[in-house]
Amino acid sequence: MNNVNDALFQPHDLGTLTLPNRVLMSPLTRSRSSQPGDVPNDMNAQYYQQRAGAGLIISEATQVSPQGKGYAFTPGIHSEEQIEGWRKVTSAVHMAGGRIHMQLWHVGRISHTALQPDGKQPVAPSAIKPEGAKTFISADSGMVDVPEPRALETSEMADIVEQYRQGALNAKAAGFDGVEVHAANGYLLDQFLKSGSNQRSDEFGGSVENRMRLPLMVIEAVIDVWGKENVGVRVSPTGSFNAMYDEDPEETFGEFAKRLNALGISYIEVVEDSFQGNHANGRPESVIDAIQAGFHGTYIANGAYTAEEARKRIGSGRCDLVTFGRLFIANPDLPERFRQHAELNKWDDSTFYGGDERGYTDYPTLKELETIA
Repeated sequence: MNNVNDALFQPHDLGTLTLPNRVLMSPLTRSRSSQPGDVPNDMNAQYYQQRAGAGLIISEATQVSPQGKGYAFTPGIHSEEQIEGWRKVTSAVHMAGGRIHMQLWHVGRISHTALQPDGKQPVAPSAIKPEGAKTFISADSGMVDVPEPRALETSEMADIVEQYRQGALNAKAAGFDGVEVHAANGYLLDQFLKSGSNQRSDEFGGSVENRMRLPLMVIEAVIDVWGKENVGVRVSPTGSFNAMYDEDPEETFGEFAKRLNALGISYIEVVEDSFQGNHANGRPESVIDAIQAGFHGTYIANGAYTAEEARKRIGSGRCDLVTFGRLFIANPDLPERFRQHAELNKWDDSTFYGGDERGYTDYPTLKELETIA
């Protein structure tokens, strides 16, 4: 089909990469790393390789340290075995002609003593228990409540930054094309950014300037490793998942966008609408305006997009690229399906987290369906 006028299939320069389309795969926790050690495996490599037709794959959230772990079976990037496991993934994606960034993750308070080194308390900006937040700590645990965290000492901030720096170095060793810093969805850096979770009285809390301090220190450290052109940041300004809120997201994320722009990073990915909860009804247009006023790099939109809405939003300048989550889970060849306006496979949400190949690598492509027919 002729896609010369299709907004989804215009190339886009993103840092050192030229993306062949604007249909990106969003970071998707799937909880299928090998145990012990949270190591990526051959099945994970197959899963990502199947989706290499994405303009860019952003990997599932990957813990930068043992302290950063919040869920059973999620992968890390802090051991040699994990680096080797991820190298299988990046090699498979590159072999299929794809591009892949790693999402660097520290969960902060969304963890459990059962998952923390030596059974310690999870850490956070403030000792505030996130009401209603849950995690899973084993294959048999089901969802369990997150306990009250302890507030990080001011003296510990440098170590947090170092965890991200080392994670960025390890991602480079594993063969990724760049990294995305996870500052969304109620995890550590989002906890520092938002007023509802950060009630500190030192230089890392209070004003917007202070609440941005640790996230910016982390991003600067990651830039030192990768160069600004290979770094992106994910935010969820109005997300309510994990008991999050901010009193003035326009101010907080408008200012954060200005600082990210000054750092010169490649892109910002904005969770505009989340199936996990959102304080805004629909897309928070005024917050999007504030972010775009401050940040002049690539704007990646996320959140329950259809192909048609993505085309319209890109065409009207509301975003440059769109990340797709659940649609990519069920449709490994999603860009081709969008190109052909083809029917989409339906996802099975009972297989999203944990398990084996079922609901992971067994969704058929259009070509496979044609062969069956």
